[in-house]
Amino acid sequence: MALASDIRNVETGLAHAVRNVIDTVRVARARRAAFNTTFRELSALTDRDLADLGIHRGEITRIAREEAALV
Repeated sequence: MALASDIRNVETGLAHAVRNVIDTVRVARARRAAFNTTFRELSALTDRDLADLGIHRGEITRIAREEAALV
């Protein structure tokens, strides 16, 4: 009986580990998508549009990283 119990725990642990990997990949993909979208949209703005928003062109990468961290 103890052997069967141990095997079940290993399977549960393995399933949990696989689920964690899948969740980690999903979060990473969502963060990357948020970064890419933010970076692309801000980069497409003119310097004047960015100035109206109070953003310097050199800040785009930082802002996109911050946005991605919120996902």
